[in-house]
Amino acid sequence: MRAEKKSETVLDYEERGQVTVANDSEALADMAATLIAKTAVHAKDESRVAYVALSGGSTPKRMGQLLASAPFASEVHWDRLVFFWGDERWVPLSSPESNAGEAKRTFLDLVPVPAGQVHPFDTSLDNPAAAASNMADLIRETVPGSPVPRFDLILLGMGDDGHTASLFPGTEAIQEQESLVIAHYIEKLDAERLTFTPALINAAKHVVFLVGGAGKAATLHHVLDGGIDVDRLPSQVIRPVDGTLTWMVDRAAAAELERNDLDD
Repeated sequence: MRAEKKSETVLDYEERGQVTVANDSEALADMAATLIAKTAVHAKDESRVAYVALSGGSTPKRMGQLLASAPFASEVHWDRLVFFWGDERWVPLSSPESNAGEAKRTFLDLVPVPAGQVHPFDTSLDNPAAAASNMADLIRETVPGSPVPRFDLILLGMGDDGHTASLFPGTEAIQEQESLVIAHYIEKLDAERLTFTPALINAAKHVVFLVGGAGKAATLHHVLDGGIDVDRLPSQVIRPVDGTLTWMVDRAAAAELERNDLDD
């Protein structure tokens, strides 16, 4: 494994998680790729596989491109990783709007991860509810942990409106504690979404937000520095019960954080 870069700064937000600030978007994507590689190493050392849920977005896409290129592609223990996605649009896997489809085209089809260890939502089923139920059953059958399956790593993004996965402001999904996966209609998007619920996400061993760009700075400030209002800022509902919460952000996204004393 290559030498680690030491260009990041860590801000402690206590119960809201540890914030690691990368110099720029490229360093952020590299940090995320390194995390995937380390997760595989840890699983190999324990003679098991690690269960990882990916997200969509520009940073995960660049992360994937890095993972499919040297030195990551040949160094990652791909046989030790089992991939899922934390949310998905109700589109075919072949669509450029598909989180799983883009990840497969960007890197998973280009590296030697066993095909049976890649589990996208099945959007070929009759309806979103069937796809959500199918995924919940697969997770219960595949991912260890009781009463709630425990992913080793769940990667999340954060939207300008504070949403994460497909948990959008003002939706009932934010408060869902019974189901592992749901399908719901997002009125402002006029679209169906499939998503892991807070109950499943918060059971993970490690949850990591990847947030980049100046356009996210104000929202990140409200999520981390402001009062708790999960219905308005759903990212705040993510608080692992017995796991670790990490925010990996770039300097542009961290610019408005109250604890940010980084030099310009």
